[in-house]
Amino acid sequence: MQQLLFTVIFSEMALILVLSFKTPLRKLVIMILDRAKRDRGPVVIKTVAGTVCVLLISSVYSMVKIQKRWIDEEGSVNPTDQVLMVKHLLEATLMGASLFLAFMIDRLHHYIRELRIRRKSMDAVKKQSQDFENGKAAGSEEKKALQEEMTALKAKFERLESELETKTEEVNAAETNAVALRKQSEGFLLEYDRLLKENQSLRSQLQSLDLELSHSGSKKNT
Repeated sequence: MQQLLFTVIFSEMALILVLSFKTPLRKLVIMILDRAKRDRGPVVIKTVAGTVCVLLISSVYSMVKIQKRWIDEEGSVNPTDQVLMVKHLLEATLMGASLFLAFMIDRLHHYIRELRIRRKSMDAVKKQSQDFENGKAAGSEEKKALQEEMTALKAKFERLESELETKTEEVNAAETNAVALRKQSEGFLLEYDRLLKENQSLRSQLQSLDLELSHSGSKKNT
């Protein structure tokens, strides 16, 4: 499951990078996201997100149970519980990061679509303005209304560009957080491997003691 979560996070980071820059690949990604949000796509996405949330809550609940057991045992730490704690913490971190990046992809896709719609509206207004200047429009009142509409659309366009810049900065911050989470996860994996080795060493010591005890018991019987 951890490998799957790492794959999902890296894929989401790649999607955010593609959406952040104007390239032909971004058009393809936007087209795929548009189709994914049609028909049964939103239901499937919400189902997957709900499943991940349930797993995240389950991991957090397991960590709380282990922590409570440590408190009840007055600080006695079981190596197996340590391994489970690190495992649940790593999985919860990865699932939280994947949900956050998925939300950022959805918002970035939404603002890019809004910006494209606004640009099309601006092009239509500019075309109407040019037709008006060429004599295809009549009346000073219509010209005034058209200019007011154009001014309003320009203001909306500038506001949307400002929002897009803000969201781009948030995406960059999210990428930085994702890199930090990846480094933290690598540290957790190293700690997980160390705890596994310690657990195996303790088991081998217990087996050796059991063998010695059984051997000494057999000598006494003879």
